[in-house]
Amino acid sequence: MKYSFGIVLVTMLFTACSPSGDAVNVQDLDRQFIDAWNNKNADKITALLAEDVDFLQGNVHYKGKSDVAKQWVQATLPTLANLKTNVVSSAVDTHVAYEAGTFAVDVLTNEPEQPKAFGEGNFMLLWKKGDDGTWKLSYAQLEDLPVQAKN
Repeated sequence: MKYSFGIVLVTMLFTACSPSGDAVNVQDLDRQFIDAWNNKNADKITALLAEDVDFLQGNVHYKGKSDVAKQWVQATLPTLANLKTNVVSSAVDTHVAYEAGTFAVDVLTNEPEQPKAFGEGNFMLLWKKGDDGTWKLSYAQLEDLPVQAKN
């Protein structure tokens, strides 16, 4: 009897902890974000952000959708173009998805005497599924290398 009860208990625990539903395609989520960035669509980018999103870049930390939208998206979107990523690691389940790797981007300037430049570094984008079933960017981290002049 004790043996049967133990098997039932273990089975119930594993069943309760098993993910239910389908996992998301994280490549599609990141593609939406990158396409919106490259099309300079701040509204679309902001719509992809979770209300409690965190953004980290070096010593900079922005928290919350309005702060991240203002300080990161709106402030840097006009200065960057042609964002590309190279994914090194990714994982998904039914509630969390992430991709991490390297990025490269053209750095734009309004000053004609300044040379064209590019930036590169590491990135990590973490998506979470909300209670309403939509996936939102919950955490973004960038580690930049120094911007370099283009030849």
